[in-house]
Amino acid sequence: MLEIQMVKGALKLLNVCASVKPEEEILIIADYNMERIAKTIATAAYQIGAEPILTYLVPRKTDGQEPPQAIAEAMKRTDVFIAPVSKSITHTKAVKAAIQSGARGLMLTQFRDDMLVYGGIEADFKAIAPVCDALAKKFEEGKYLNLTTTRGTKMEMNIEGRRGNSLTCLVKPGQFSPVPNVEANVSPVEESAKGRLIIDASIPYIGIGVLDKPVEIDVEEGFIKSITGCKQARILDDNLKSFNDPLVFNIAELGIGLNPHSRMTGCMLDDEGVLKTAHIGIGTNITLGGNIKAACHYDLVLWNPTITIDCEVVIKEGEIKI
Repeated sequence: MLEIQMVKGALKLLNVCASVKPEEEILIIADYNMERIAKTIATAAYQIGAEPILTYLVPRKTDGQEPPQAIAEAMKRTDVFIAPVSKSITHTKAVKAAIQSGARGLMLTQFRDDMLVYGGIEADFKAIAPVCDALAKKFEEGKYLNLTTTRGTKMEMNIEGRRGNSLTCLVKPGQFSPVPNVEANVSPVEESAKGRLIIDASIPYIGIGVLDKPVEIDVEEGFIKSITGCKQARILDDNLKSFNDPLVFNIAELGIGLNPHSRMTGCMLDDEGVLKTAHIGIGTNITLGGNIKAACHYDLVLWNPTITIDCEVVIKEGEIKI
């Protein structure tokens, strides 16, 4: 029964999210763990008269690792690319080049079969889009941003001159979006972020997921300087240090979850879209408007943010005020 129900979600990806037209070429990039999802999307694409192209890659070793060059070249030459993969290829040079070539991209990292049926995929993406766009515009027009929470987060950053990114799950040529994560985000100016983060919701990478206890992070001059707290904090710290790349500690992003159907499950594309959350991206920021390509990109999710942009409160304890 689930396989039959999955077709409805696949058709929503094609018809609503990517606005696929008959005879367009749809490149489906999957790893071996995502075969059923990839085939379901390919079948739906064939049903609506598009040209599905299925290609498989070996699961990446880390989130943010580039896909093979042959796939990267194909991404630039297709109308739409859809990536159901176990490890993220979202924040890569390949995706940046593909959207610069005019392709439309949907990123389905860590996707499960049921995510084509229940949860975030059930949202009315078109209805949410105006709020997402408005918040992204606030980011783009702003100069200085402050993030606080009642649990002790206190961070400031310079966002002047940075674009606001509205990831609505609806893509036009030259755009990509994760699905079903709806978020507005901005990449702070390098070396500008400073303060303290109390991550109390989720770190949906490297097997951590929903947090048992908060992870405490100190930030200076745009980079993480210390990670302390529970066992999950040590897992994150050890993993980042294992890359032997100081750029993985870069504060790359501030994002706001906006999908009312998403739930905190430990899966990246669920957790980052949950209402009343913010996430701090670390590592690579080249697909978000920054200049750093690191060995990885992770997102750290926290509850009930208050965000002030140039003295205007735009979010108060998770509630959108604009």
